[in-house]
Amino acid sequence: MPYLMGIDLGTSSLKTMIVDEAGKAMAIASRDYMIESPVAGFAEQTPQVWWDACVATCRQAIAQSGVDVSLIKGVGFSGQMHGMVPLDENYEVVRPAILHCDARSCEQVQMICETLGAQRIRELTGNPIYTGFLLTSLLWVRDNEPENYRRIRHVCLPKDYIKYKLCGLLSSDYSDASATLAFDLENNCWSKQLLDIFSLPADIFPACFDAFAPVGCVTEAAALETGLCEGTTVVAGGADQVMQGLGNGAIGFDTATVNIGSSGQVSFQSAMPLVNPALCTNTFAGYQKGRWIVMGAIMHAGLALKWFKNLLDIKSYAQLDALAASVRPGSGGVLFLPYLNGERTPHINPALSASFFGCTMQTGKAEMARAVMEGVAFALMQCMEVCGDIGLSASEVIASGGGARSELWLQIQSDIYGLPLKVAESAEQACLGAAIVAGVGCGVYEDVAQGCAAAVRYQDKVILPDMKNHAIYMEYYRLFKDSYQAGRDIFTRATRLGRES
Repeated sequence: MPYLMGIDLGTSSLKTMIVDEAGKAMAIASRDYMIESPVAGFAEQTPQVWWDACVATCRQAIAQSGVDVSLIKGVGFSGQMHGMVPLDENYEVVRPAILHCDARSCEQVQMICETLGAQRIRELTGNPIYTGFLLTSLLWVRDNEPENYRRIRHVCLPKDYIKYKLCGLLSSDYSDASATLAFDLENNCWSKQLLDIFSLPADIFPACFDAFAPVGCVTEAAALETGLCEGTTVVAGGADQVMQGLGNGAIGFDTATVNIGSSGQVSFQSAMPLVNPALCTNTFAGYQKGRWIVMGAIMHAGLALKWFKNLLDIKSYAQLDALAASVRPGSGGVLFLPYLNGERTPHINPALSASFFGCTMQTGKAEMARAVMEGVAFALMQCMEVCGDIGLSASEVIASGGGARSELWLQIQSDIYGLPLKVAESAEQACLGAAIVAGVGCGVYEDVAQGCAAAVRYQDKVILPDMKNHAIYMEYYRLFKDSYQAGRDIFTRATRLGRES
């Protein structure tokens, strides 16, 4: 029987999963790491940390599964989006990678917006200009670290670095490349116009492929480190949102996913590259040419809850769930705006920080814990609304990510959205999506649709909304939206003062 490996490079951990051709998980291994923030608003990681995690989890998963490694026929990847990994002529890392949640490049964002103007931004990028995207981060390095910039001969996205370490060839895929702001969405190639406008050399960017395209084989050196067989097929892989969609079986145009990972996303499949006139959603390429995803994204979803857990030294997420479950919907009047380091949809404002509202002498850990969960769901509800405004809808919604492991958070989401939620059986949908494209690339499946049909199953339970709670939440939701509008200037000024101090 053939087996497949999916590797998901996330913001806070790397996970490796081995599955059989029916999608059954034979082993899952995980390694956590931290975001480095040497300056307020900065978010970096050292790529070697990712590779060390990849090596460790590959070995652990192989040992745990008991699978003959010669039967692992393909390796696929899912990766945190937008980040910039700069490499020199020898493919050595020039400086730490700048991540999607980094907020340092505000000046570069302003410069791009002033240079292009709103209409050309829509025409050339199809996306809002935001900090933490590869293009803005690269321009920041050019402006602020000229010595490092002069050494750069290649740039890639995070998952492409560990893929290079595994197969010795640098490549990307359409989905991840389209999330850099340097990509031509309609023609599936790096944008000559954009690169020329900002005087960036085209040859520093890697070749791009469909997510399931074979791009190399495990090298002898990587085989010795990871325990995989030399010559095992390595496919291009894809952006985490695209791979997570495949791992949820969400390839139809009537299906949406709501993901609570480190960040959060509401994602719809599209047959065309829809561009939001307000430029407050994202449109990226899908798993192959002719497919796109349109999504609203928030910067801090699971990260917000993790921040709160660590801040109050709460020992486990189960304990946090128990605290939050003891409080009624609305958290005793407490609202949380989850803007810990700026926000994307719908505000497109990197100069924001988080806030609690409505705290009283009766407010305790339990109320604040539930308010964080509700605040994240409110922010995702805004993403749904914005996507609906441009004509996107779905007959079914699939909840995924770490947030889907909490029954309480699932119920909070369902009650806020007023929609039933399905949950895939696999807890690691991005890993499963990566394994599915590996299966297509090495011939286990004929195509992605067959792979999803074979490997994706759903839990029997569907989470149904309590419409009484939904009515309560809609009152709080209006307050949630109004509080940003009323306090936007104050939030921005406070955030900038904090970063300057």
